[in-house]
Amino acid sequence: MDHHAPAAARRATPTAGFWILGATLFTLMVAAAAPSPLYVVYQREWALTPLELTAVFAVYAVTLLAVLLTAGSLSDHLGRRPVLLAALVLEAGSLGLFLLAGGVGGLLLARGLQGVATGAAMATISAGLVDLQPPGRPVLGSLLNAVAPTAGLAAGALLSGALVEYAPAPTTLVFAVLLAAVALTGAATLVLPEPVRRRPGALASLRPRVTVPAVARPAFLVAAPAFVATWAVGGLYLALGPSLAVGVLGVRSHLVGGVVVAALTGAGAVGAAATIHRPARRVMLGGAGALGLGLVVSLVALVEGSLAGFLAGSAVAGLGFGSGFLGGFRTLAGIVDAARRAELFSAVFVVSYLAFSLPALLAGLTVTRYGLRPTALGYGAVVVLLVVSVPVLDRLHRRQPTRDVPSALPVR
Repeated sequence: MDHHAPAAARRATPTAGFWILGATLFTLMVAAAAPSPLYVVYQREWALTPLELTAVFAVYAVTLLAVLLTAGSLSDHLGRRPVLLAALVLEAGSLGLFLLAGGVGGLLLARGLQGVATGAAMATISAGLVDLQPPGRPVLGSLLNAVAPTAGLAAGALLSGALVEYAPAPTTLVFAVLLAAVALTGAATLVLPEPVRRRPGALASLRPRVTVPAVARPAFLVAAPAFVATWAVGGLYLALGPSLAVGVLGVRSHLVGGVVVAALTGAGAVGAAATIHRPARRVMLGGAGALGLGLVVSLVALVEGSLAGFLAGSAVAGLGFGSGFLGGFRTLAGIVDAARRAELFSAVFVVSYLAFSLPALLAGLTVTRYGLRPTALGYGAVVVLLVVSVPVLDRLHRRQPTRDVPSALPVR
């Protein structure tokens, strides 16, 4: 008699599980972006310095990286569902800390725990989306891996900006709403199907490391510059975007501060969705070009003091942000099987979040000495140079062609 049958009967279908994972990833990214429009409020109410603000931003990425380096492949050993449930419990705890925060110390603690939760979830969900994608739709896992984070970041910035501008209790209401959303996704996670068999080595996998399976290394080296360029721009906008709107462009609406972030990340979701069926390598290179062009337009708008130009440039950069990351991700998604997938995606996110956090923290140090506008211009110029390097490095690697795999290996 199969004693596991009743439990198995309560599990969702693989297709339903796929969409549960997508909704969970979206919710986590909404929560990740929610503090950005609040930074200006925190700065005013608690007299925080620009360095303290960027430290609050950076501690999220640093703790996320620490978890990816240690526990990024844990779900390959313990299963996707238990690791994701633990991550959601930690996420709920971080939102509770945001509700209780009364100064920079509370913000650092809340944001740090949020980074731990997101790091534990990111590689797990990314691998699970590829594991459970519906048969006959072989690019859907890669698409949701690219669209859900960018759409979530856009929605989080807009939601937070709107609540700060128009609702009471601006520093707490958004986190109460998100706490309820995380509770719902946690309940849905309980019925997720499990695509991975438990296997030994969980403790050994916690040794800090970044490992790219040998079969994927050529493709990873080609895609890495695109990951760095896209997420460096993302770090600039999430750390300093609303502050640039207030301090450089003279905007007084907190909602517009959220719109600045959403212009980049929302367009990123559109860019990813629009290019999903195009050849992955071309999408990666074209995305890098759009990212560079949009960033140049944004920098010129900062010099001219044009909010409309800044938003337009941000949207163009966002198209490159979404498509560039998607193109790089798709070149990797189907190269390894389910047993190594979280490990590979952990390496992708380690590279991405290093680019997301370290330059933004350096920018926070620079703002205190040189001001917002010069810092943003210098940061943007460096990223434009990096964007130019993407096709150059790609050409250097053309003699070792990579597999341009638009889909994942089917996992039944």
